[in-house]
Order: sequence, then structure tokens, then C-alpha cells
Amino acid sequence: MSLRLMVAALAAAVSFSSASAQNAYLSAIARSSGTPDIPGLKVVWLAPWGDVAKAHAWRNIIVHQTEGPAGSARIGALEQSKNPTRRGVTVWVETDGTVYWAVAENLVPTHGDGANRNDNKYINNASTYRQVVRDNSIGVEFAGNYPDVAKGPTEAQIAAWRILVRVLRARYNIPLDRVYAHNWIDYKDARYCEGCELATLARQGGE
Repeated sequence: MSLRLMVAALAAAVSFSSASAQNAYLSAIARSSGTPDIPGLKVVWLAPWGDVAKAHAWRNIIVHQTEGPAGSARIGALEQSKNPTRRGVTVWVETDGTVYWAVAENLVPTHGDGANRNDNKYINNASTYRQVVRDNSIGVEFAGNYPDVAKGPTEAQIAAWRILVRVLRARYNIPLDRVYAHNWIDYKDARYCEGCELATLARQGGE
């Protein structure tokens, strides 16, 4: 093997080892309680984590986008924390990437429309129709697509999501193929595909 190939192989091994260590560290944090510092994320804890064994049995993640301006995630999260089961979600993400954990993880906010899509437009809905619903799905809301509903997430939101989705999956043992865009499972606004870019990003990002 040439010196160049040996250096490349060593660099790849170091990179893999570093990534594995980082994943293990993130997974350990994800199973903790309280208000942990999560590397790469700015989290405002309106509701701290409890014992994960006593959390609601979340089986899916649903990605939402709200037609609100910058700042609406913070406002929505604050309102959600006051009335946890109102129409909304557990986790809100502001345009600057700040994550607001608004609801205790044993409570179920009202979100989703009952998994009423069964046309297989985006994904095969055989396993989602009337099955991926609020009672088994933790919701994440991304703010900021006002006044253009077709506007995608910000770079800061994308960066936060790459970490946040790993944390959620690790904490609740949610498989990658159970991350859904709201539009994939419900009939939504035809002007844009709500949550599709972010859900696709999560699935393509793998582990």
C-alpha cells in the first residue's frame, strides 16, 4: 500500500472512531434526565426531561412547519407550556435554530389530523393510515415560513434538526423509517409539502 493510501485509510479510521464516540456520547445524553447540555444545540427547557422509562410511549416523529414569522416558535412554545394538550407539539424550533422543549414527555399535545392520507403520494401509507397519530407520535414544529409557505427551513434549523432528530430517536428508540413529514401522513395545504424536506433529510442522513 502506498503512503498516500495508508494516510487516507488512517484518516478514515480516525474519522469513523470519532463519529462512533460522538454518537455514543450523544446517545448517553439522550437517555439522561433534567436539562442536559446537548452538544451543538441551544435548548430552552420549558419542561425538563424526567425518567425516560416513564415517558409516553413515543413510536414515531412527525415534522411540522408553522406558517408563522420568525419568533413564532418561541411564542408557540410558551403558550404550549401553559396548556400542554392544546393544538401544538412537544418541541418547537425557531428560525435561529433554538430548540424549545415545551411539554413534559409524558403528556400528549393535540397535533396531526389522524393520519388520514392513504393515497401513497409520498410514501406507502399502508403502515401509516390511521396509525401514525398524536397518541404515539412526538411532534416537532419548525417556525418561519411566513408569508411564503413554500419557504424551506433556515440553515440554522437544518443544523439543529440533524442533531435533534438523533437525540429524539436515541431517547425513545425510534427507527429511522418512523420519521415522517406531516404531509406524508395527512392531507395538508396543497401549496407546499409540510415537513418533507426535513423528514427526507433525516432519513437520508442515516445514523
